[in-house]
Amino acid sequence: MPIVVDAFLLGTAAQLSLLLAGLAATIVAVPKKVVGAMAGFGGGALVAAVAFDLVGQAKALGGVGLTFWLLLGAVIFIAGDRVVDRRFGDAGVGGAIGIVLGSIVDGIPESLIFGIGVATGSPVSVGFLAAVAVSNIPQALAPSVDLHDAGWSRRRLFVLWALVVIACGFAAAIGASIALAIPGTTGDEMAALAAGGLLAMMTDSLMPFAYEHGGDQAGFWTVVGFALAVVPSLG
Repeated sequence: MPIVVDAFLLGTAAQLSLLLAGLAATIVAVPKKVVGAMAGFGGGALVAAVAFDLVGQAKALGGVGLTFWLLLGAVIFIAGDRVVDRRFGDAGVGGAIGIVLGSIVDGIPESLIFGIGVATGSPVSVGFLAAVAVSNIPQALAPSVDLHDAGWSRRRLFVLWALVVIACGFAAAIGASIALAIPGTTGDEMAALAAGGLLAMMTDSLMPFAYEHGGDQAGFWTVVGFALAVVPSLG
């Protein structure tokens, strides 16, 4: 089934920057302030993605449907984050793993949407794919720096991010399979689910992480990330 294979390749390629950025943290020494700035930048870009892309796609669900899927995404992230906190604690490694978890809660539904687009002949725009790839860089680099400093080897980080990327590829393939089997599938629910999970992750993990590492400058870089993600869509 070439369409499913195409969807898998697209889902993998779209998230590959997670793996590359995660490995970069083990090669280049990144100052703490820069890590905080990049986390803030990623947070701003993700706010733009939620407001202008994910919620924009999901608005066809209506108020009640949109709210339900937003809340479900938040619940999924919070439940997973509590498991992480019990295993690693709520700071240091635990905070970094929480951001990784947010990448999964974001990437899986996002990849389902990619797959549905491939199967229905309406793939996501190159601009949106580029925004995903760029926002993934600080989202992976920031926690990877902390994990590497805590003793995680390059191989361990490679396995972590490779599993996330491959899971996203399979999610895209599943999305394409669903769309082929069920005509009329749009992925609106997955867009809202990803938006809710991202908002919860940014509040609980990414933005506290950005402020802890970058201080008040994290707020400046959050606005920079938001602006650079939004301005191109305004024409």
